Amino acid sequence: MEFAIIQTGGKQYSVSKGDTISIEKLTGEYKEGDKVVFDQVLLWDNGKDTTIGTPIIEKASVKGTIVKIGRQAKIIVTHYKQKSRYFKRNGHRQHFFQVKIDELK
Repeated sequence: MEFAIIQTGGKQYSVSKGDTISIEKLTGEYKEGDKVVFDQVLLWDNGKDTTIGTPIIEKASVKGTIVKIGRQAKIIVTHYKQKSRYFKRNGHRQHFFQVKIDELK
């Protein structure tokens, strides 16, 4: 089974053809159905040979299609200090892209 490890959004993902991954929002204008190319491939394995990048593999790329653009569930962040009447509460929803991997190259 062929797989690769890519880096995007400060995180690393192990992907193979047909996988669907949820990644951080990419900079730029994107909409659902757009093609994306991940060129920071750290490791590539085809079942027989393993290629490890130093730190990335030149001329290697992973192509995918954006399936969904959305926001994750709300996370409540609370700051509290006892005995001083200090209480703050903020909410945060992280943007994400759901990408289906089409090709490892």
